[in-house]
This record gives sequence, C-alpha cells and structure tokens, in this order.
Amino acid sequence: MLSQYRRRTGSGPCTRGRRLRPPKGDFVTKYLFQFARILAFCFLGEILHAVLPLPIPASVYGLILLLLALRLGIVKLEQVKEVGLFLTGIFPLLFVPAAAGVMELWAEMGNMLLPIIIAIVPVTVLVLASAGRTTQALTSRRKNKEAAHD
Repeated sequence: MLSQYRRRTGSGPCTRGRRLRPPKGDFVTKYLFQFARILAFCFLGEILHAVLPLPIPASVYGLILLLLALRLGIVKLEQVKEVGLFLTGIFPLLFVPAAAGVMELWAEMGNMLLPIIIAIVPVTVLVLASAGRTTQALTSRRKNKEAAHD
C-alpha cells in the first residue's frame, strides 16, 4: 500500500527523480473543485448584482469578491490557479459569439460608425497614456528603492 502511494505521489526512493502525475481521477477532481470555486464567486456576484442597485455587472462583483478572497487568504491561489490559466487561455474563443453578433448587426452599426470611432480612439489613447505613466512611475519608484538600499 505504501509503495503504491509513493509511486502515485512521486515520493520515496522508487521514483528515482521522476515526477509522476496524480491518477486521472484526482486530476479531474482537482479541476472540477477549482472550477466550482470560481463558479461560486460568480454566483455570489450574481446575488450582489440582484441585491445592490448599482449599475455594475455581476461578473465584476464576482471578480472583486474572488480578488478579496485571494488577498485575505480565504482562497489560496493554488485552489484556482490551473482552471484560471485554462480559462484565460481560451479567452479569445469566448469572444467569437460576440464578434459574430457584431458582424450580423454591421448594417445597423454602419450609421453609428463615426460616433463609435470618435468614442473609442480618445479613450484608447487615454488608457495607453495612463498605463505608460503608471508603469514609468512604478519603475522609477523601484529604482529609487534599490538605490536607497545600495
């Protein structure tokens, strides 16, 4: 029994430096529990959206709750990391239905194209400029701290 555990977990002298993956059942169960944790925060976000009269999407509430739980140590990063990486990996695929809907409504959007461009371009420039300035400020702050420690 103990040698079987050592073979599965990769501990003990019988592995000779090899890393063994957990059995398939454990692997699937781990992913299901991680996904369930993320879904629980999405559900809590839906509840907050229904209760609070603010114009904030439920997904934003869920993300904020998940962030708070991670920062406060209620949820450990290892408990949601693999599924989070998977979901961010397939993120572009999730935009395909929305892009198809935009293409379907392209004729109606043609009349609003100029106002849309007028709204998007300055906002994009503003976001890029603020992100650049923030990055520069953080970089200079880090360099100042390193110079002070030397």
